[in-house]
Amino acid sequence: MGYWQPRGGVDEVVGQVRSWLDGPGEDRLVIPTSGSSGTPKRVVLSRAAVLASVEASARRLGATGPWVLALPVTYIAGLQVVARSLVAGHPPTSYDDSGWPAGEGWFTSLVPTQLHRALGRPDEVAALRRAHTVLLGGGPIDPAMRARAEAEGIRVVATYGAAETAGGCVYDGVALDGVAVALGAGGRIRIAGPTLFDGYRDNPELTRETLVDGWYRTSDAGRFDEDGRLRVIGRIDDVVVSGGVNVPGPAVASRLREHPALDQAEVLGVPDEEWGNRVVAFVVPVAAGEGDVPDPAALREWVGAAHPRSWAPRQVVVLEELPLLTNGKPDRQALRALALEADDLEADERAERS
Repeated sequence: MGYWQPRGGVDEVVGQVRSWLDGPGEDRLVIPTSGSSGTPKRVVLSRAAVLASVEASARRLGATGPWVLALPVTYIAGLQVVARSLVAGHPPTSYDDSGWPAGEGWFTSLVPTQLHRALGRPDEVAALRRAHTVLLGGGPIDPAMRARAEAEGIRVVATYGAAETAGGCVYDGVALDGVAVALGAGGRIRIAGPTLFDGYRDNPELTRETLVDGWYRTSDAGRFDEDGRLRVIGRIDDVVVSGGVNVPGPAVASRLREHPALDQAEVLGVPDEEWGNRVVAFVVPVAAGEGDVPDPAALREWVGAAHPRSWAPRQVVVLEELPLLTNGKPDRQALRALALEADDLEADERAERS
């Protein structure tokens, strides 16, 4: 048994995936995680796990066909686009400067930031309307954005999963066929089934901590709603303990995104001498760089009107755009650095005034 990791450009990786899917042997795929919260992990996936994901996805969507690649091909979401298209008998096409395909009935996978940007361009909306399905995953999905997309005639399916589950394994809150989802202590999401990874390359200790009795222990918290659908609350470490109060960052960010003056928002915890951690909001105004910037005090009042006042951010960092990783997810490490940088600048200004 050997290992391989996708490398090179799109055409090269497509060839590598085709050879792996069609070829003999038991070589394992090694795919990195995004590393949005730290050092990327190297996830080992069998061909059987990837194909189980491909087949379960097709059954849930009720159709197969050509896929359009709009994500980095060396991460699991992009690689699965390639695998699904090849298994369906179609070489994948890439979204590039020429735009989306002219035909109908194709599939694609996007992260929320990509869909958000596309909805601001009529030509993109018209193109996505021709798609059979747009899978949307990789981060929190703003309900208003999804409603807007669906009102435009775009069929959106929200996915939840990870490299460790060979990509999305829960569609619109319902696990794919053969996949089991359970909640552990503190609402930690656990996943089992044929799409699971074999472990982390060269990290047996982390593998033992994460793969327990056939279950993948995710870093996310969730709950089941009254219909039995999984609702992802956020990462376990998205709960910011500030002044002894547990503040769910995703809930605060969701409230901020409802503000009419804001286009985007993320919320993280940053170490603080007084509070242990302080809640920091990173916001992008609707007209970044133009007009009035939302007042931090007003934004705190906005959060406090819907949630406990203790959840309101103690720091607001206004940005022209959110820093993103290559896979389109918010770069949490870069955001924390920006918060600390802004804090240092404020300290310098206070020192100058005194």
